[in-house]
Amino acid sequence: MKVKEKMKVKVEYTGKLENGDVFDSSKKHGQPIEFEVGASQVIPGFEKAILGMEKGEKKEVTLPPSEAYGDRKEELVHKFPKSQFPQGQDYKEGGVVGVTVPTGQQVPATIVKVEDDSITLDMNPPLAGKTLIFELEVVGIEK
Repeated sequence: MKVKEKMKVKVEYTGKLENGDVFDSSKKHGQPIEFEVGASQVIPGFEKAILGMEKGEKKEVTLPPSEAYGDRKEELVHKFPKSQFPQGQDYKEGGVVGVTVPTGQQVPATIVKVEDDSITLDMNPPLAGKTLIFELEVVGIEK
């Protein structure tokens, strides 16, 4: 049976950057990722890559940013007054904070600069603008 739209699949994966650094793996989570094909639960290129695969089949795919987390957008980098942040916390460059967006959803933002009176946040997904390489193995398929 080949993977098609609307099927539920289980996939073992390892995600790497172009330099070979592993950024995520189903082994790290202790189980394969499970999702419904076509339900936009994973990045577009990941979903496309498993279409037509069979249980037990393995492949490696390279996804450009447009098929992964999109291009990095400078307009998602913002400077905020420090007074808008909870007091008594130690904010450091490279740290991550949760930001509530107008829709009410909370998204992670990376601290890129801490100054005396402001904190600059990057709300791009951490992997935005990056080409990703995935090693995939379909380990389960349900209609």
